[in-house]
Amino acid sequence: MGRVKQVALGIMVLAIAACGSNSSDIVVEPTLPRTLRIFWNQGFYPEEDLALQQLIEAWEVESGIEVELTLYSSDDILNQATVALENDNPPDVLFAHRADYTLQPQWAWEGKLVDVSDVLEPYLDDYTPAALEAAYLYDETKGDRSYYGVPIEQQTLHLHYWRSLLQAAELDEDQIPQDWQGFWDFWQQAQATLRQLDNPDIYGLGLTLSTQGSDTYYFFEQVMDAYDVELFDQEGEFQGDDPAVRAQLIEVLDWTTQFYVNDYVPKDAVNWLDVDNNVQFLNQATLMTPNPSLSIPASQREDDALYTEQIATRVFPNEPDGEPITYVVTIKQALIFSESSNIEAAKDFLSYLLEPDRLNTYVKGSLGRWFPAMESSLQDPFWSDPADPHVAIAVQQFTQSPTRPLYHAVNPAYSQVQAENIWGQAIGHVAIDGWSSEAAVDEAIAQIQEILAQWDDSSP
Repeated sequence: MGRVKQVALGIMVLAIAACGSNSSDIVVEPTLPRTLRIFWNQGFYPEEDLALQQLIEAWEVESGIEVELTLYSSDDILNQATVALENDNPPDVLFAHRADYTLQPQWAWEGKLVDVSDVLEPYLDDYTPAALEAAYLYDETKGDRSYYGVPIEQQTLHLHYWRSLLQAAELDEDQIPQDWQGFWDFWQQAQATLRQLDNPDIYGLGLTLSTQGSDTYYFFEQVMDAYDVELFDQEGEFQGDDPAVRAQLIEVLDWTTQFYVNDYVPKDAVNWLDVDNNVQFLNQATLMTPNPSLSIPASQREDDALYTEQIATRVFPNEPDGEPITYVVTIKQALIFSESSNIEAAKDFLSYLLEPDRLNTYVKGSLGRWFPAMESSLQDPFWSDPADPHVAIAVQQFTQSPTRPLYHAVNPAYSQVQAENIWGQAIGHVAIDGWSSEAAVDEAIAQIQEILAQWDDSSP
């Protein structure tokens, strides 16, 4: 297959011989690009990268085009793509796990992404509604919406807890309440019980509450949805200055920060990066943690006792009003830049990848960390194995409950709110600085209004 620029990988380059003719009688076909440059998010497991490499190798043979694949970590790939774009040398294809809720809406707004409606068209009936909604973005230069991303996989929040610690506390997991207040009270009561049993350093909840972690606003957005906060209307107009919405936001911020203030969350949670709640949980420093992927159990697949018996995954409780939860999802998408010199080849590659069996093979390589964006993938036994206690719950969440994408799908400027972690800042003001929730919410509303105004001013 083509070149892979990544320290741990060395892939041989296949050279393509160029053919030519001086005869004026021969009709010259359009020249194929020698190389398709791809920036791709490095997988968390070798199976992901191997599946991608095999797909690329097969496409190279079919297309006659060499692929130069560069794998970057989640922390590096957007910076590398931004630098390449600023230098007028963007990759032909970009797939970055954090692009969908940060830079992709902005790039679409600025006309920097290619409309990929023709790539998606054969699969519109197979994609989940949330996947299509997340990819359907606004291009201000054209004054219209279209598909500016190719959905590859999706994620949502899962709840993980230690079954072994509950057993040590003589608590029955079958008695975990499904009502909102009872559910969260259960973990606080469990913490008190475990501390009485000589576990003085354990915390009931592993909530990321920092400005550095995307898990912070992901959880906060999920809680906002549980409390029926409608931050934007269907036209994408901000509703934060509505007194009723403001009151709801204050309630959500009060509810979120109470766990930290009352010592049910580790004190360093206000400094956590996204990986830290995983680490704290796996070290059994926290009893239960929300996490926006199945990365925690997936990391323990090699230990069958841990994976199937000690670590448990469950659905969210019902909303405070008793209604079933609506899961907030993010959709990981492949992008083509409008400045790419190989747009048609990039589309051809993504069309090849989207063949359902191929795409499912790639998504399965994540070992359940990510979830398919195509419904046909669920026919694969991997996703329907009742013996897998974590993937089975994820299937239940994605297929038996309503889902919606983050708010940047209705207003692209909200991607900047997420990138700046405005809600993480509000949490920090209350938890660390001692602000009232009213003051923190008012500042957050003002910051969001300023961001929205800046985007409006930037319109052509």
